[in-house]
Amino acid sequence: MTVSIRVPPPPKAAAAAADRKPRAVVIGSGLGGIGAAIRLQVRGYQVTLLEMRDKPGGRAYVYEQDGFTFDAGPTIVTAPFLIDELFALAGERTADHVKIVPCSPFYRIRFHDGRVFDYTGDEAEIIDEIRKFEPADVPGYKRFVERSRAIFDKAFTELADKPFSSIWDMLKIAPDLLKLQSHESVFKLISRYIKNPHLRQVFSFHPLLIGGNPFQSSSIYSMIHYLERKWGVHSAIGGTGAIVRALLEMFARLGGELHLNARVEKIQIEKGAATGVELADGRQFPARIVVSNGDVANTYRKMIAPKWRRKWTDRKLERMRYSMGLFVLYFGTNRTYEHLAHHTIVLGPRYRELLQEIFVEKHLAEDFSLYLHAPTRTDPNLAPPGCECFYVLSPVPNLLGGQDWEAVKERYADAILASLEIPGLCPDVRKHVITRRIMTPLDFERDLDAYVGSAFQFEPILTQSAWFRPHNESEDVRGLYFCGAGTHPGAGMPGVLSSAKLLDRVIPEAVPA
Repeated sequence: MTVSIRVPPPPKAAAAAADRKPRAVVIGSGLGGIGAAIRLQVRGYQVTLLEMRDKPGGRAYVYEQDGFTFDAGPTIVTAPFLIDELFALAGERTADHVKIVPCSPFYRIRFHDGRVFDYTGDEAEIIDEIRKFEPADVPGYKRFVERSRAIFDKAFTELADKPFSSIWDMLKIAPDLLKLQSHESVFKLISRYIKNPHLRQVFSFHPLLIGGNPFQSSSIYSMIHYLERKWGVHSAIGGTGAIVRALLEMFARLGGELHLNARVEKIQIEKGAATGVELADGRQFPARIVVSNGDVANTYRKMIAPKWRRKWTDRKLERMRYSMGLFVLYFGTNRTYEHLAHHTIVLGPRYRELLQEIFVEKHLAEDFSLYLHAPTRTDPNLAPPGCECFYVLSPVPNLLGGQDWEAVKERYADAILASLEIPGLCPDVRKHVITRRIMTPLDFERDLDAYVGSAFQFEPILTQSAWFRPHNESEDVRGLYFCGAGTHPGAGMPGVLSSAKLLDRVIPEAVPA
């Protein structure tokens, strides 16, 4: 299965019309960049989407190896209405191009003592699961849901697609943030409602999915519980790459252009305003609007000369806090494991202590907590007949930890596989692995141009959220905009798609030259 994009040549009349439109360039074909490109094309810009790799998708890249199809990154589809909105802009329906199906349970959470929690969106089911651990925590959980809903109503419904371009935008919501006690961590908020140690982990792990430490991330991110409950957790048949392919085929039908193997070397600037981009091979793309879906820190550091950067200097960017790294092991087996859920969270014996080592001490621990993705439980066609397709993800220090990943990666991968050989997971899995590949923070830096190998760009703490993040409209360069994980509202599929949506509010209307 390939992520190929069919781009029919435009008729002469369409080509002539495109020449009269104002031009926009989008750097990076991650989901945020694709969303921004589609929205700009619909609004009347002639959009060129530039991707530095040989296939589109950014972190949603697809690896094909020995008959297995591996989604490289995002696999948890939440708030699918944001995808529906993109197709609706072109008068189309998602279901006509890609099939998105619900996962049940959302996650199966396995603890080191063998206990299991099936996390779903059904209140009765989740309360039954809570009772297995601590019946006395049921009332507290119900109160937590109400708090999560209140935070969701403010932080997502009202603010996820609103830009924070001015300090006044932040001051307007400051009373709400105080009322919601956003200065607290996710774990502290959960602990006020739930007492059982296992259940505290169940309802606090979500920040890890967007690069945050539950003990440091703002309690704003506890809204993820309600977001999932409201819209569910889904998967795409064909993998996340199928969503990328379907959206880019629609972008082509709208007249947009995608260029692969097109690494942007420099954003061209005249009199403080972006005027286009120059590629590493010397090609130039003039544009009235430039949108970067790339790593924000490296967009500023590598593509914009220091003389144009009064706010986002190298020094300021170095002083920001960056998310942890990820160690990802993709592997295929010559047998299936029918008992597995699509998404499994495997929690180790340590929680707070392990996260302290990863985020603060930046030490590579001997133990780990894992996310195990088994997409063939939903779509068997992602692997050869009778086989299973996996990736397992371990949060690790980013490159500021100084680990020699080339030296330790094989040993670390072997240790992860060995840890999966427990009842209820993947017995004897090492005997059945027939293909595998590894991605470390070093690969995130080399292949994705991620500053310090960070998996999610800036760590989602309160002082790096909303107005405190790099703005969607560049503070330094006119006509330069950002979408994706490094700007507001943040990482995760809903976050990056919302960042593309809010550009409609800050990018001016397309007026022909």
